[in-house]
Amino acid sequence: MKQLLTLTGAVAALMSSKAAIAEYGLNMTKGVSTISGDIYSLHMMVFWVCVVIGVVVFGAMLYSIITHRKSKGVKAAHFHESTTVEFIWTGIPILILVAMAIPASKVLIDIEILEKADMTVKVTGHQWKWQYDYPEEGIGFMSNLAQSSRDAITQDDKPEHYLLEVDKRLVIPVDTKVRFLVTSNDVIHNWWVPDFAVKQDANPGFINDAWVEVTEEGTYRGQCAELCGKDHGFMPIVVDVVSKDAYASWVAEQQADKAAAVASATKAWSEDELFAKGETIYNANCAGCHQKDGSGIPGVFPAMKGSEITNGPAADHLNIVINGKGGMPAFKMLGDADLASVITYERRAFGNNGTVVQPSDVTSAR
Repeated sequence: MKQLLTLTGAVAALMSSKAAIAEYGLNMTKGVSTISGDIYSLHMMVFWVCVVIGVVVFGAMLYSIITHRKSKGVKAAHFHESTTVEFIWTGIPILILVAMAIPASKVLIDIEILEKADMTVKVTGHQWKWQYDYPEEGIGFMSNLAQSSRDAITQDDKPEHYLLEVDKRLVIPVDTKVRFLVTSNDVIHNWWVPDFAVKQDANPGFINDAWVEVTEEGTYRGQCAELCGKDHGFMPIVVDVVSKDAYASWVAEQQADKAAAVASATKAWSEDELFAKGETIYNANCAGCHQKDGSGIPGVFPAMKGSEITNGPAADHLNIVINGKGGMPAFKMLGDADLASVITYERRAFGNNGTVVQPSDVTSAR
């Protein structure tokens, strides 16, 4: 009894909190895209059909129970094999299902078929991050869990949007038909943004597609919806939907950053520059397995601290990071300057005495 009272009190306290009430909803998400609106309308139509059926069926049952009860002296009727009744209770459900199937089929076809997209974004799942490429604009980047969420994993005080914030957000323009090409670099992931009504598997070796036309500017969040490994819960999705003018400005900035990154890959960096940049990249891409202090996870992920790789020939270190080895994925999607920075950080941090690696070394190793 004491345990029951304790459990009841805990549930009551949870349900009375503002956070719990804010997350408590009885209906599906209406969404902000044309397709999500169609799905919501279809859902509500089917819901009210079910309500009417429930009222009619249970109303008839209740009426029969009250009106024809034994206490009123009513005797049960006996009849068998009524063709008329069988036609009625078979034909009416068929007509109802056909009436619901017509709009449902239209929505399903609209979800699967896009006549003409205004732009395309390629989405690639990695353990445990997302890669976004804009083929027509010639830009792309990796999107990782934000450092603020990583730092708060072991803390009681969690930041806003804990585990739902990233270091680089996907950006798309409002009122634009965007086609997503979804694939994976390793295992099965799933790209899911509830407000868009987009939930598509990312399968290695295959390309699935989905599309969205968002009608409201804003920031929308999602997550990987397929169990993909130990950090499955740490690969959120954040999409900024902006005006078309703001999107054009953002694309120009990204293209300028890409040109600057290409130019930086041909220069000789100082060790301090490589170390500072490499620490940020390490924390975003490597610390999840090898730990922030380089200690690794014994028996699972090797330590960076005192490792033969980080203190040995740079060529061996480059080969593993670029091409992967065993359970470690390849990181060749990163730029030459980024790879040179993170490898230099691994070779010079944690008390290691490895040599400095320049972007030109990465270019040669590729």
